[in-house]
This record gives sequence, C-alpha cells and structure tokens, in this order.
Amino acid sequence: MLVTEHQMSERHACEVVDVPRSTARYQPRRRSDEAETVEAVREFAHRFPQHGYRHVTALMRREGHEVNHKRVERIWRLEGLQLPRRRVVKRRFGEGGNVKQRAEHPNHVWSYDFTEDRTERGQRVRVLAVMDEYTRECLMIYAAKSISSKRVIDILSWLFATRGVPQHLRSDNGPEFVAHRVQKWLANQGSQTLYITPGSPWENPFIERFIGTLKAECLDRYLFDRVSEAQMILDHYVDEYNLFRPHSSLDYLTPVEFRQSWNGQLTLTPTGT
Repeated sequence: MLVTEHQMSERHACEVVDVPRSTARYQPRRRSDEAETVEAVREFAHRFPQHGYRHVTALMRREGHEVNHKRVERIWRLEGLQLPRRRVVKRRFGEGGNVKQRAEHPNHVWSYDFTEDRTERGQRVRVLAVMDEYTRECLMIYAAKSISSKRVIDILSWLFATRGVPQHLRSDNGPEFVAHRVQKWLANQGSQTLYITPGSPWENPFIERFIGTLKAECLDRYLFDRVSEAQMILDHYVDEYNLFRPHSSLDYLTPVEFRQSWNGQLTLTPTGT
C-alpha cells in the first residue's frame, strides 16, 4: 500500500514497516501446484523404488520439474516414502579406505566381478559386470549359464577394442580372473592386474557397490523366463544406469555425462543442488 499510495520504492516501504523484502514478495503456493508436485513425487518414488529423495529430485529436475531437494524431502517424509535405514556394519580400522591404485582418470582402473541369479525355472544365471572406476560407467553386463576364463577374455577383448585398454584391472581371486591364460592375455595387452586380498571385498568397493545396486534395482525386481531374457533386461539396465541415472558421487551427473564433461565434450550444471 505504501508503494502505491505514497509512490515509495519497495525497499523503502519495507524499511518503514520493518518487513523483509522476501516476506513482502512471498506469494502463497497454489494448492493445485502442491498437489501436482506431491503426485509427481509419488510417481517417481514408484518408478524408482530404490532411490532416495535426492536421487528422485535430480530425476524430476531432468524431466522439467522445478523442485529442490528440501521440498521433495518434506513430501517424502509426509508420504512415508523413506527407505528403511541400512544396518551399519563396523569394520576393522583401515578397511574402509584400503584401496590400492585409485583411479585418476577414465580408463585408468577398471574392475569386474560376478554375481548370480535364477530363472523362473530355477536355472542358474551367471552375471559378469565390468565398470570404469573413475567414471562409474558400467561397460558391460554379460549373462550366461556359465562363464569360462576363455569367455572372460572374449568379453575383455571386445571392450578393449571398443573402449581402449585400461592401465589396471581390479578383481577378486575368482578362478576365472586368476586363470593363467587370463593373466597372460592381460599382460600381452599391457593391462596390469590388481587382485584384492582374499576375503577382503572392501578392497574392491566400486564394483561391490555396483553389484549391490544392480541386484536392488534390477535382478531382485524381475523374474526371468530364460537367460536370453535376462540379457535383454540387463542391456536395458546398463543404458538406464549410464545415461539417465544420476550418481551421487558424481555430483548427480550420470556416468556418461561425467565422462563427457571430463573430456570437455559437455558442460553441465549439476542437478542435485
């Protein structure tokens, strides 16, 4: 009223009545807008049940929703969408950060590991995952009834030809990884092996965490009729993980965005703020 009747500036009027300018400018949010946002948060929480509110915020902003993580967190709590807290496992001193040769750039250190699943008929599905530790990019997930050391070499050979040869390849001491033919082939390619201490999965944290994410977001959510169907769904998951899923350790960029940004091919504003 002071602004219109006495032709005062907004700043001067706020000083006269001792009211912050932010308060004077505040416009109550329309109920319909709030209802739409709540419904959107519910929808994203349903689509991505293993993601927390920060990941959901990043995903919503990617699709054009103007929200910040505080608002999503408030709705998250009111709607009871919180994930159950994970039990914290205490480790001996030094285990958490005992990682030899940390990756410093793309193609510096790759890691790979196996996990298993079952088809609807109970047939075993052996799954091999390969990732770049620096970009967190999943380079391949391969599913088969069994995977021999020869097949491991075939997979790596294709990846080396298409992605370049990593300086180091980290793994546990599984027979497919420590096989003489695998070690000899890697040495001929110029890639050094990094074997973790037996019984020490914390020395291979990046692929271990990825395997856990893969199980929670894909393997535990789908029932496969046969191995070929598992491979099709896993291929789709690799694309989603690399291209669309924001990664908290990458400041909520996707692995591909992070790699492109590092290579100077892409400049992005992180979406997790």
